[in-house]
Amino acid sequence: MNVLIHAHEFSASEQLSDFIHQKAAKLQQWFDHIVDVEIYLSLDHKSGQVRDKIAKIKVNVPGHQAIAGETRLHFEDAIEAAMDMIKKQLVRHKEKMRGNNFFKKFW
Repeated sequence: MNVLIHAHEFSASEQLSDFIHQKAAKLQQWFDHIVDVEIYLSLDHKSGQVRDKIAKIKVNVPGHQAIAGETRLHFEDAIEAAMDMIKKQLVRHKEKMRGNNFFKKFW
């Protein structure tokens, strides 16, 4: 699985990068065939001050793409919330795949 981190207008620290790689590796327990994970990090500029951090995650699996985004005060919180949404999407996709395979056996 390939993990790509795109930081807009800043460079991500090694600690943040390690945190992202750990969270992305945990996605494998919910779906085995993940092709790649792209994470976009940016800063939300309101009235000239940086208040919130934005994390958008895109996970590519064969035949499907899961996308989620969150805005929080810290990147770690935004990434965790977005990963929870991605996990739900992957589980739902996996259940649909199982359902389709079940009916194909009988037709």
